[in-house]
Amino acid sequence: MTLGGAPLQGASALQERLQAALRNNQPNIVLILADDLGYGDLGCYGQARIKTPNIDALAKAGTRFTQFYAGSTVCAPSRAVLMTGVHTGHSRIRNNEQNPLLPEDNTLAKILSKGRYQTAMLGKWGLGLPGSTGEPGKQGFEEVGEQQPLDGRLDQVHAHDYYPSKLYRNGEEWPLDQNANGQRGLYVPDLMIQMTTNYIRTAQFRPFFLFLPTTLPHANNERGTATGNGMEIPSDAPYATTTWPAPEKNKAAMITRLDADVGRVLSALRAHKLETNTIVIFTSDNGPHSEGGVKADFHKSSGALRGIKRDLYEGGIRVPFIVRWPGKVPAGRVSDEIGTFWDVLPTLLECAGLPQPQGIDGISLYREWVGLAQTNRHDHLYWEFHENGSKQAVRKGDWKAVRTEPGKPLELYNLSTDPSETKDLAAERPEIVKTMEQILKESRRDEARWPLQPKKAGR
Repeated sequence: MTLGGAPLQGASALQERLQAALRNNQPNIVLILADDLGYGDLGCYGQARIKTPNIDALAKAGTRFTQFYAGSTVCAPSRAVLMTGVHTGHSRIRNNEQNPLLPEDNTLAKILSKGRYQTAMLGKWGLGLPGSTGEPGKQGFEEVGEQQPLDGRLDQVHAHDYYPSKLYRNGEEWPLDQNANGQRGLYVPDLMIQMTTNYIRTAQFRPFFLFLPTTLPHANNERGTATGNGMEIPSDAPYATTTWPAPEKNKAAMITRLDADVGRVLSALRAHKLETNTIVIFTSDNGPHSEGGVKADFHKSSGALRGIKRDLYEGGIRVPFIVRWPGKVPAGRVSDEIGTFWDVLPTLLECAGLPQPQGIDGISLYREWVGLAQTNRHDHLYWEFHENGSKQAVRKGDWKAVRTEPGKPLELYNLSTDPSETKDLAAERPEIVKTMEQILKESRRDEARWPLQPKKAGR
């Protein structure tokens, strides 16, 4: 029970009973999405140098997935897949241009809000500028704190200033005086976590869906072009005394700061007695970048996987994925079950006891999440990406096929024996290549905006 936002003394037991009754046992959902965090950037995924104790503890308290895939290999299409449950062969957003979601798009937030959930998005959206049909307030989110490209510029590059002079709060400009006139007084991720803990404090008596798409550890490419170090952070602690290049110190510090932010979110849930009935998911939108003065291989950010952001090899699309739901999701478990961003929507809807929408590509992984035998699986997974030409990839069982450009031969890898995709088996297994070629044709919907086309000459 609360009065003016503060808990009444001695009322914790009553508070818990009221919360449980009013929620009708629907779990809260906290979905934390890192930006350009690689499969190998966390201690629980093999990182040896960068400290991530809170996320590692989250993995021990829940289930860590080793074969989970992002929706795409860059920000916008991956986020579109996550929100709509539709893969990039069918999505209206297949690259990083600012193509907004439309009113008819059925997002996770829209569906949950119709199912009694209060909804909030605090961070980087990337699926529609303010005033467009895709802005989060029109896509199911009631509370919005949004970092967007500033000054009307449309490139995703401009969304990664860590000291912007304004944000958008519920569709309106929100000036940040501490950063006016080039000042660097307020680090935006810190503000977003403050907003997050405030939201958790005040959103206790209805089930909530809290989407936290942080910008960490994305580079500020504009600053990197000018200074050679686009990894913006107030301090490079605890890595200041290392002999690493400055951008690499800063990247590591950004990841450790992200880890501390996750710890603050978990502490807020615990403090308000929301831990037991809250699903917490931690993941990343795509593989690691080599931008802003850093190189993905310096910290082995892709782990043993081949490729980085903008590749459809494993390092570009396989991402960390951790789920904690006390008493439901087994603790300390490692799952090799294959899953994808387009499965998140149907899985969370089943967790919430809500019906499944029609016309999506995802399947519910609820049984796998809660430790039961998964009874339905994808026949195959499909990706396409359009930036300076087109790329396609498909996974069917242990087989993975990649086409780096239309007209080029299909590459074929056996992920069970070669997860690093080092040996192309296309010449040895023509029958599998034939099957994959057919899947590539059948898995996409042709749209005038997204023709399969080669790279431009000279690029």
